[in-house]
Amino acid sequence: MADKKAANTAAQAQSDKTKKTSFFGKVKNFFKGIGKYFKDTKGELKKVVWPSKSDVKTNTVTVIVVVLIAAVVLILLDLIFGGAIHLMIGA
Repeated sequence: MADKKAANTAAQAQSDKTKKTSFFGKVKNFFKGIGKYFKDTKGELKKVVWPSKSDVKTNTVTVIVVVLIAAVVLILLDLIFGGAIHLMIGA
């Protein structure tokens, strides 16, 4: 009994794959997909929690300070290792 159900399900799935969709059906499905994309995008954007102005300012200052500290550290390391290489080469 289970084998017959499995065979019927497999046959039905095969027949679904072999069904031909008309050109207009494909076009209709294409535009439905585009509409679904925009509807889903709008729904996702409603879920977004946007940061406040003060959060943006705080994060911007933090990023600028960290970048400046990293730049100073890299410049110092470059000077130290460059000087060491310069001493070893003896130029």
